Amino acid sequence: MNPQLFLAFVIVAVTLACTPGVDWAYSIAAGLRQRSFVPAVAGLCSGYVLHTALLTAGLTALLAGVPGLLGWLTIAGAAYLLWLGVSTMRSWRGASFSTDDAVGQSRNQFRTFLQGMGTSGINPKGLLFFLALVPQFVSPEASLPVPVQSGVLGLTFVLFAGIIYTAVALTSRKLLQSRPAAARVVTLSSGIIMVGLGAVLLGEQALRLLH
Repeated sequence: MNPQLFLAFVIVAVTLACTPGVDWAYSIAAGLRQRSFVPAVAGLCSGYVLHTALLTAGLTALLAGVPGLLGWLTIAGAAYLLWLGVSTMRSWRGASFSTDDAVGQSRNQFRTFLQGMGTSGINPKGLLFFLALVPQFVSPEASLPVPVQSGVLGLTFVLFAGIIYTAVALTSRKLLQSRPAAARVVTLSSGIIMVGLGAVLLGEQALRLLH
C-alpha cells in the first residue's frame, strides 16, 4: 500500500472515531448500564466490519447506485436510533453501576452486542463513510489489489474505533460509577443524542421527499 495514503487515512480514521456521536453515546450508556461494556464495543465494531465486507465485495457502490435505497436505509437507521434512544432514556434512573445490578444484567450481553451492531451497521452515515471516503486512500498503483487495500483500510478504522470506544466507555465508568446523579444525567443525555440524530436523519429524508 501507499504509505503516505495509509498514514493520511489513519489520521482521518482516528479523528472521526474521536468525534462524539451516536457511537460515543451508545458506548457511554452501555458502560454505565451493563456489567461489561465489551459486548457494546464489540457490536459497534462488528457493524463496521460488515461495512468493510460490503466495501471489499464492491456492494457499497452497487447499493449507492440503486435509486432510493440509501434513503430507505436512512429511514430504517433513523427509526432504529429513535427506538434505541428512547430505550436508553427510559433506563436513566438505573444508570448507576453496582455489582448487584451487574449479576442480573449479564444475560443481556448478547442483546447489547446486537444493539451495538445495529447502531453502526444500520447507520447510513457509516455506509457513506466507507463508500465515499475509503476509496480516496486506495492506490491503483500499489502491489496489493484494490479490494485487499479497501479491506485493510476498513479494518484499520475498526481497530482504532474499538480502542477509542473502549476508552470512552471505560472512562465514563471510572468517572461516574461513584456519582449516581451524574451517571443518570449522562445516560439521559446519551439517549437524547440518539433521539436527536434519528430525528435529524428523518428530517433530511422528509425534506428530500418534499422537493
